[in-house]
Amino acid sequence: MTSEEPVLAGELSFVSLADCFQILGGNNSTGTLRLTNPNIPIPGTIYFVDGSPIDATSGTLTGVEAIYSLFGWVEGSFQFLEGPVSRDPVIKQSRMEIVLEAMRMLDDGVTKPVGKAFSRDDTAGVQDESGSRSGRPTVIKGPFVDYMYVVDEDAFRDGTTIVAEGGYGNWIWVILEGMALVTREVSNGVLELARLGEGCFIGTIISFIERSYKRNVTVTAMGDIQVGVLDSQRLYQEYVSLPVDLRSLILSMDRRLQKITNRAAVLFEKNDNGLVLPEKKNVILKQGGAQKGAYTITRGNAYLVREMPSGDRPLMSLEEGDVFGNIPFITGLEPHQATVVGSEDLEITELDIDALHRDYKKLPVIFKHLVEGVCTCVSVTAGLASNL
Repeated sequence: MTSEEPVLAGELSFVSLADCFQILGGNNSTGTLRLTNPNIPIPGTIYFVDGSPIDATSGTLTGVEAIYSLFGWVEGSFQFLEGPVSRDPVIKQSRMEIVLEAMRMLDDGVTKPVGKAFSRDDTAGVQDESGSRSGRPTVIKGPFVDYMYVVDEDAFRDGTTIVAEGGYGNWIWVILEGMALVTREVSNGVLELARLGEGCFIGTIISFIERSYKRNVTVTAMGDIQVGVLDSQRLYQEYVSLPVDLRSLILSMDRRLQKITNRAAVLFEKNDNGLVLPEKKNVILKQGGAQKGAYTITRGNAYLVREMPSGDRPLMSLEEGDVFGNIPFITGLEPHQATVVGSEDLEITELDIDALHRDYKKLPVIFKHLVEGVCTCVSVTAGLASNL
């Protein structure tokens, strides 16, 4: 039964819809988010199950298209009513995929802002005087900071290098205020990979697991920035106490970020020297399909391939020990954004998704945030690699 009193409420001018998604996702909330806007006669509604949106309505729009339109509501109010949701899931994209795409559409002027500063007839969008899009990449933002794991704070001035590619270090930060630029230096220039905002992490899970961890990107302060230093020893102790399958899943997602970053750098250099797919394509999961199941590779290789109108885009190769599949509580590329193709000698072991989910829900909140941050960066970098 849905609660009559909202457990979360506020004004969109103060707490944005993206922030609402982060709060509800971080708490694995199930219920109904209702939005009102003084310029729109019909309220909008988004339905969440375990922190993920499964359906939405906004006027005549439904599903993910309704959510994209609601991100244009720059004023109004919201209420979240907790309780069971009796809707069939029609949205395939993950929560963070939706947020990033919605923010991109708002930046590009595809979604028109509706609020005090805008009328419903406004068609300017976010454009420069020539009418072209600004080209400013969407800033990734993380969830609210868990200060229980922050043991110190650092400040960096505009333009300061926080992390240098090729350097070593096991510490990891969370951005408290400001923004950071993530880049990779290649032979023909500097590749901009992402812009990280408040709540995002600088450093990944593997950085506090490997004793001599070598950084593979450069992170620079964009303006003055305040960061919190996380307790790496405490994170490591909690990590080693996790069930084996959950540790394997977390590490596999982390390795994906390294693989897709390397792939984007190779494509940026226009020096694609070989992510060769098997001649005989053994399709395990089809992009856009509804296949269930998750697997660990015990032998051979699996390849993630994005299918696009202009042709297939090989993204990365997965090896022994890597995990792939449709994992509802983890933002993966497959099967919504990529097809999985297996080599002829591929051997896999199916994972117990229900057991993994139970263990995942017991994770400390900061670990969930770390995993979500890695998966979001994988999704963003995979999009970059596809376009390159």
